[in-house]
Amino acid sequence: MTRVFTVSRSIVIEVPPETVYEAVSRPGDMGRWSPENLGTVDGVPGPQATVGTTFEGRNKRGAFRWVTRCTVTAADPGHRFAFRVHAIGVKRPRLRGPIATWEYTFAPEGTGCRVTETWTDDRRAWPDPVARLFDRVATRGRTFAEFQTGNIDRTLRNLKRDLETASRT
Repeated sequence: MTRVFTVSRSIVIEVPPETVYEAVSRPGDMGRWSPENLGTVDGVPGPQATVGTTFEGRNKRGAFRWVTRCTVTAADPGHRFAFRVHAIGVKRPRLRGPIATWEYTFAPEGTGCRVTETWTDDRRAWPDPVARLFDRVATRGRTFAEFQTGNIDRTLRNLKRDLETASRT
């Protein structure tokens, strides 16, 4: 089976692109929407983030918890926000290396915007058999691409629900 390195999913949210960008560019708030991400250690970077801003993400999968070090790679308000995960660890992100890239794009659509969330597996140097074995253990039998598709779908649905509810109040 050929390894899938990128997964993208989209949803239309009935708020302006700038509103969605402001929410997504605050990784500290991601725990409100993501089934796996708990936010950041210190709540940064926020809508004022610039390319090169770093932050530490907190994550969980079942009883397992870990932290990551991330660097913002795109910060174009209302259009695109992205970051690269390049270190991981249990209490501190000590193990360095390419792990993943997360990207969010925002395009006007009707009275709202189309939000696209993309996960890219940056573990290209891993041999396929090693990656497949690790992925199946870490995701309880699935590939990371399959696993992330479900996470992205849930994240986007939750983001849509929260932002559209907030815009009506």
